[in-house]
Amino acid sequence: MVNKKKNSKGLGRGIEALFEDFSEEASENETVSEILLDEIRPNPYQPRKNFDEKGLSELADSIKKSGVFQPIIVRKSTVKGYEIIAGERRFRASKLAEKRTIPAIIREVDEERMMEIAVLENLQREDLNPIEEAEAYNTLMEKLNLTQTQVSDRLGKSRPYIANYLRLLSLPAEVKTMIRQQKLSMGQARTLVSLKDKKRILGLAKKAIAQKMTVRQLETAVAALNGDLRKQVRTKQKKASPFIKESEERLGEKFGTKVAIKNNDKSGKGKIEINYLSNDDLNRILDVLDIRLD
Repeated sequence: MVNKKKNSKGLGRGIEALFEDFSEEASENETVSEILLDEIRPNPYQPRKNFDEKGLSELADSIKKSGVFQPIIVRKSTVKGYEIIAGERRFRASKLAEKRTIPAIIREVDEERMMEIAVLENLQREDLNPIEEAEAYNTLMEKLNLTQTQVSDRLGKSRPYIANYLRLLSLPAEVKTMIRQQKLSMGQARTLVSLKDKKRILGLAKKAIAQKMTVRQLETAVAALNGDLRKQVRTKQKKASPFIKESEERLGEKFGTKVAIKNNDKSGKGKIEINYLSNDDLNRILDVLDIRLD
């Protein structure tokens, strides 16, 4: 069952449908077997790096009292024993509960499908942090050779949504750890990505945490460091029309980056500026525009 609260965060009907398709793949002859925990190893494509110890402990206590209600799904390993397709938390908690066996469904799944299922299972989790979500999208792209557009279509998410998460992976490792630990929000993380001087990101991240800066305060700090503060003040003084503001917002959502519409000519002429952070980011924007360069 898909967690409704997670879907409310915007993970889309695409993920739910894909995972339900997998759940319905079972044949009529499929049975549940008790398998030794020592014969099972985690999914090698598991994108989740950290498991909540408190949550595992609570699940282990429940398993001690009532057992495992929902079987895990495994496949036979080409080396030895079995590999987990779905249900690693139940597997880990059963070990904590000092169980010898766990109920499991054995299913034939190829490498590509196994990796996709591992990612989809994690994307449904309510406690998935932004970095883990970004890594899940990146895994789908790298392992299945998918473009951002193909990932967004597959999961029922917009292209800018996927792009905004993937940009977080360019942050310094220590900053990504802060995000994993929920010391920085998604909004703060996105703001830090836009800092032009990448060497200052870590220092500003620490400052944001120490001073409990809001996203807006952090945006102001980044704008000042980027030398854009005066430009922003002038823009506010000019009081851009609601049409221009809405157009900038819509273009920004489409391209997953900052877009500025400048109209300094009384004749109505102007220009549109689309920011990009790297060659890869430029290629991403060209892909959105459906421009192919040979």
